[in-house]
Amino acid sequence: MGYVAIAGTLQGIPQDVITRDNARLMEAHLADYDALAARLDRIGLDIEDIVAKIMTLEVGLPSWGLVTGGTRFSRYPLAGEPNNIFEKIEDCAVVQQLAGLTPRMSLHFPWDKADDYIALRQYAEAHGLGFDAINSNTFQDQKDQKRSYKFGSLSHSHPATRQQAVEHNLECIEIGRKLGSKALTVWVGDGSNFPGQSEFTDSLERYLDSMRVVYAGLPDDWRLLIEHKMFEPAFYSTVVQDWGTSILCAQTLGEKAQCLVDLGHHAQGVNIEMIVARLAQFGKLGGFHFNDSKYGDDDLDSGSINPFQLFLVFNELVYAEKRAKGRFRPAYMMDQSHNVTDPMESLLNSARAIAGAYAKALIVDRAALKAYQADNDVIMAHNCLRLAFETDVRAALAMARVRKGGAIDPIACYRASSYRALKAETRKFDPYLHGGIV
Repeated sequence: MGYVAIAGTLQGIPQDVITRDNARLMEAHLADYDALAARLDRIGLDIEDIVAKIMTLEVGLPSWGLVTGGTRFSRYPLAGEPNNIFEKIEDCAVVQQLAGLTPRMSLHFPWDKADDYIALRQYAEAHGLGFDAINSNTFQDQKDQKRSYKFGSLSHSHPATRQQAVEHNLECIEIGRKLGSKALTVWVGDGSNFPGQSEFTDSLERYLDSMRVVYAGLPDDWRLLIEHKMFEPAFYSTVVQDWGTSILCAQTLGEKAQCLVDLGHHAQGVNIEMIVARLAQFGKLGGFHFNDSKYGDDDLDSGSINPFQLFLVFNELVYAEKRAKGRFRPAYMMDQSHNVTDPMESLLNSARAIAGAYAKALIVDRAALKAYQADNDVIMAHNCLRLAFETDVRAALAMARVRKGGAIDPIACYRASSYRALKAETRKFDPYLHGGIV
């Protein structure tokens, strides 16, 4: 493409649009901020410390989340959607510009293949973005692919198919090196749909044999993130079905292998926050994919269904961060499918929900909580969490965004900018575009 990065950051929304919208809301925002500061001061917390911590939170954006998702029944594309990875970068840059906590993208291959990865990296850097974990795809058959993944990939019964899947993951590592990424995320749909279709033990052994080759191809400063999922597309069994299998695989492969938790990849009723605590306790929590669900792996907007669960997850993440004393660095990312909303608005809403859950976890009175736990005072221990969860921290989130040049009200500012309408005029509308989850 021949693109050369320029000095400064290219802005998808003119800064004066953000400035004008913030001016409209600033008086009420400062009043709310002062009220929250007084509220936190009464319990011995400095709001400036909380805002400073919020400003350190970074969550990756999924490249596939910038186009309209869908179901096996249908997909309803949106005018102005990105048609390629460069246009996805433009949209991600706007989300980062407004929300201020999403400075990196997570790419998925071969969905995001490009002719020139150096040019791609320069284009992202010019828009103020870097790249998070690289995601490999061996759960779909691609055009001109020699061997099908219908019956598995890294655990397939045929060595040639396993080799094809291994080579794809090694290719993803090489692409990631060019882009400046430091991690490879591997999720496989391998499994079975009928009892007797495959042998549980043999499938896992083949998976581990394949992953050993992938692991050996990692650069020294990289991590291998193993993502488990209970079901789908295999509906009787999956090879890496839960966090137990995931941590066993990570421990088998080595220190650079860690586990990745996706909120939607569990049976209903599973205590996901406890899984987070267990993996963090043993140094194997490598990453977390944020989304929400009502029935299964719905990939709904973060915090849209069960915000208390999101807060409880962050309560464990914050505690793990304190215990690790600087050695805890999970890769956070949104993994969502936006079927009926503007994807950028959903990502902005999710950014606020994630940052809000983090902020609430930061204001938990941990000294009091420990004391109540030691005394087996169940109600007061529970109320320590409830008090933090019920605190309105929106003013602190808005201040963190403003100090990063973002918007007090990101969605209102996004709509005021007419960004989507402008892109609809310049981007080709493809009703058959498939760029992500369907």
